[in-house]
Amino acid sequence: MIRAQPFGSWPTPITSELVVAAAVRLSEVRFDSGDVYWSEGRPAQGGGTQLVRHSPDGTTVDLLPEGMNARTAVHEYGGAAWWVREGVVWFTNWADQRLYRLGPDGAPVPVTPEPVVPRGDRYGDGDVGPGGVLVVVRERHLEGGDAADVRNEIVRIDGDVPPELLVSGPDFVTSPRLDPDGTRLAFISWDHPSMPWDDTLLTVRDLATGADTVVAGGPGESVAEPRWGPDGALLFLSDRTGWWNLYRWAPREGVEPVIEVDAEIGVPGWGLGSARYALLADGRVVFARWRAGYDGLAVRGTDGAVTDLDLPFSAVAALRAAGPDHVVVVAGTPTVEPAVYRVRPEGPEVEVLRPPRELGIDTGYVSVPEAVSFPSVDGDGNPRTAHALFYPPVSPGRTGLDGELPPLLVVIHGGPTGAAVPSLSVGLQYWTSRGFAVVDVNYGGSTGFGRPYRDLLKGAWGVVDVADCIAAVRWLAGQGRVDPARLAIRGGSAGGYTTLAALARDDTPFAAGADLFGVADLEALAAETHKFESRYLDGLIGPYPQRRDVYVERSPIHHVEKLTRPLIVLQGMQDEVVPPNQSEMIVDALRARKVPVAYLLFDGEQHGFRRAENIRRALDAELSFYAQVLGFELPADEGIEPVTVENVENLAAPPRTTRTPARRSVASAADQSGMVP
Repeated sequence: MIRAQPFGSWPTPITSELVVAAAVRLSEVRFDSGDVYWSEGRPAQGGGTQLVRHSPDGTTVDLLPEGMNARTAVHEYGGAAWWVREGVVWFTNWADQRLYRLGPDGAPVPVTPEPVVPRGDRYGDGDVGPGGVLVVVRERHLEGGDAADVRNEIVRIDGDVPPELLVSGPDFVTSPRLDPDGTRLAFISWDHPSMPWDDTLLTVRDLATGADTVVAGGPGESVAEPRWGPDGALLFLSDRTGWWNLYRWAPREGVEPVIEVDAEIGVPGWGLGSARYALLADGRVVFARWRAGYDGLAVRGTDGAVTDLDLPFSAVAALRAAGPDHVVVVAGTPTVEPAVYRVRPEGPEVEVLRPPRELGIDTGYVSVPEAVSFPSVDGDGNPRTAHALFYPPVSPGRTGLDGELPPLLVVIHGGPTGAAVPSLSVGLQYWTSRGFAVVDVNYGGSTGFGRPYRDLLKGAWGVVDVADCIAAVRWLAGQGRVDPARLAIRGGSAGGYTTLAALARDDTPFAAGADLFGVADLEALAAETHKFESRYLDGLIGPYPQRRDVYVERSPIHHVEKLTRPLIVLQGMQDEVVPPNQSEMIVDALRARKVPVAYLLFDGEQHGFRRAENIRRALDAELSFYAQVLGFELPADEGIEPVTVENVENLAAPPRTTRTPARRSVASAADQSGMVP
């Protein structure tokens, strides 16, 4: 029996406890000597990352002893913290950032010296060559402690001797890859103020002579994921056509295209060690590609023909060859959390190696996203099209009150060079199963839609992203799908900045917001952030201090008189990407103006929450905040601790739209708006 109940207050089995119970973050996968290895971030175990080995007989074992955590702090965002060859695993341990070697039957042994500065030598993105020789990125933090005192280098580690410096000079170096003979080194480099999705160089160095050959890259070209083939040719991704596609280089033939499609094979280099294609023994290439907001797998045959694989995957986190005719992937679908699969392209045939957790909930509680496109404008006010994923509220036993439309939660991804991911997120379903509609906005500047779309944010951060978020809610409200009086906006990191910027407008349509470790003062961020992003704002805002006027104009902290909507702020105490003072300055400003505000500071958290207890508290506190400011009841049986909203007595009557336009069916709305099913 379906019961009418106010949106937002629906009972649901998707509680914060379920969100973190047995949850893992699957990120990387590798294949070695018949075994499949992957990494699992485990919130219930303090947020650490465990390495797991799956053997051909089906047994699965954890490899790291208690207290070890395979995570690197290179670029602060890490990634590619471990490698394996012939049963030996090398990994960076989070606590000291030293590199360790783990043999099949032994305990981890450090292979890099104790640094002068604690955690000062950080290792990541390595490659193991013949004889166990390792080439790896070393990020060296010197005594000064600021961005100017950081050196990014490539070193070689061979046995017990100290690391040998191979490459230095560029501001950044990544992706060191040895050819099959171990005689040539491919690597990627770039300099400030570029980011890895802007302009990079791919270089091949002859390790005997030291001679360098620049293979690809330069101004206006982003190159990524170099990988040597068994024939000694080098494969790599480049966006020279406007899409990250696959190319091949050999000294005599030069550069030739391998896969050219109007889709994005590559992803932005926030984390090290992305893996989006795999070369099979017969020359076929299996690859992941983003198209129209969804990911998927395809194969390029030996005849050059490209065929999409008939698989449900909508987001692929990692992809590696696994023997002559298989690949292993970490992938998710709109209704299934990411898992580890072995895939044979013929058929295709799929074997589950690391299944998704059993949620034990009716599928009727799961909202499937619709890829939507809607009209917006660029930084100069010219009309264009923007994109998003829309999740309607769903429940097998509840519907809204007669004449009521659901509140809308606008979700803004981080980066801002990133993308909304259409893979099942239980944390997102936490909202939709309670009666919230959610729109995850792929604003101009997001990846997955080609370089011209990505470049829309150049010089326009705080303008284009905000315009697209507002355009999305107005379009959805015009479709009669959400309540225009109960619009909330939330985002973390860069998404937190967009949240604050959208609220700091005279014409903001939002009734409330949630800022998770977001940026309030662009000028302070330009002065204080870590090396990897220390010049990021040059491209998004303008060079500093020459364009200080723009930094001030677009900083929410300088427009606090317009911040009149209730706000909850969630922050990690040890965040080195967006320091806590960014959150505290906005909270102090709202307190001074008697605006309703809630603030939670989490000890032990960096940039993004990893501990189960903190993830739970953050979710429940945000729900409690919306209940108070949007006007609905919290479920009585979940035991949610209400969050304290300061100045709540100054809150106007909770808004609610009771008279709505004539409803249309979801199908007819999709037909008229050009939604992608």
